[in-house]
Amino acid sequence: MESNNYNDLVKASKEAHRKWRLVPAPQRGDIIRQFGNELRNEKNELAKIITTEARKIVSEAEGEVQEAIDMCDFATGLSRQLYGLTMPSERPEHRLQELWQPIGVVACISAFNFPMAVFAWNFCLASVCGNSIIWKPSPHSNGCADALKMAWDKVAGEHKNIILILQGGNEEARQLCEDSNIPLISATGSTQMGKELAPIVSKRLGRTLLELGGNNAAIICPTADLDLTVKGITFSACGTTGQRCTTLRRTFVHEDIYDEFMEKLQTYYSSLKIGDPSDKSSQLGPLISEKSFNDMQAVLNSLKAKDTKIYGGYRLEIGSPDEFYVMPAIVEVSKIEEEMLNETFAPILYIKKFNNLMDAIEMQNNVKQGLSSSIFTNDMREAELFLSSEGSDCGIANVNIGTSGAEIGGAFGGEKDTGGGRESGSDSWKTYMRRVTATVNYGKELPLAQGVEFDEG
Repeated sequence: MESNNYNDLVKASKEAHRKWRLVPAPQRGDIIRQFGNELRNEKNELAKIITTEARKIVSEAEGEVQEAIDMCDFATGLSRQLYGLTMPSERPEHRLQELWQPIGVVACISAFNFPMAVFAWNFCLASVCGNSIIWKPSPHSNGCADALKMAWDKVAGEHKNIILILQGGNEEARQLCEDSNIPLISATGSTQMGKELAPIVSKRLGRTLLELGGNNAAIICPTADLDLTVKGITFSACGTTGQRCTTLRRTFVHEDIYDEFMEKLQTYYSSLKIGDPSDKSSQLGPLISEKSFNDMQAVLNSLKAKDTKIYGGYRLEIGSPDEFYVMPAIVEVSKIEEEMLNETFAPILYIKKFNNLMDAIEMQNNVKQGLSSSIFTNDMREAELFLSSEGSDCGIANVNIGTSGAEIGGAFGGEKDTGGGRESGSDSWKTYMRRVTATVNYGKELPLAQGVEFDEG
């Protein structure tokens, strides 16, 4: 985008914010409610656009639109719950109050794999808090962005510019990060992307909300319900063709149940329906690009050179020669391989035995990322240990459910190289606000803090 056009875009967003922040929060919530209703009306068409661009299967695409709708409902309720605290003052006839004010223009940089949901997480919270948003979607999902913008424009009235779209790639993302007119950059993508963008924002003392890579793991204990476990493992490892930030990459299985688990897992994998994502019977579509396929093959070839046991991982001759369908890979390892320590954005699942739960937890945590984790067990003590301070070090820790499938009511995000940001539910809205501590003196005297005396001489 030309520099002058970019400047006009930022100027328009700032002006939109100044008007929008004057609208009472419950009224902002009502407009967002109307936006959600518009998404309901267009749900099927929006889902088709996701399937076309992101190549997600029908049920996943429809589920993603529903998530955006649910976020609108969440924000509508939140519009009456933007609470601040009142604290007791140490001075008589004084009151301390915590206020939350809109931060201004928020930039949202989103990825291809959730072309609508991630935007909805950010937009619904940012806008109900009184902010405007500039959205730079993935180049793979410009159509999704345009469709949501059109839906917003139908209900927004004079506030259409609360959403403005900046199309482009790395250069445009960098431009947003360099811009001191944008106090908050919310970026979803690879860890490498975050490490490149964060210093740019930090240099100008701006804020970042980073949702980056996840090298997620599951621990399967002897008491686990294996039928439930295998279903959860398969969906977490293969859903969206292994292209979720919450995709399961590593699984640690207790030696007592290892053989039975592997037999069930391979059986489940062999039944997967891989094909055209617009076909409702398909469970997996293609990888997003040839590069993704090549990255997957490079890792598998590296493992093959070590005589590692690999099931699947090969290309399937389905559909157009320009699309890359794959059989998800299962990799059995006897030790922690270097390839396991890095996230490959493809359906590769590493399986390793363990005999001590604390060892399994240590292996799970011993990666740079810290997004999602799971334990499968019917032992309460094992579950509680996993959730304790000496258990999982991830932002998401699940019991008897896979690493994928977070709900909007909880704060979504992770630790370490995952970036530390939190989106969606709980008190994530505070990220999009600036905190003000106000002291109110309703008396006739002016007592000073800490007993300081500063009277007339």
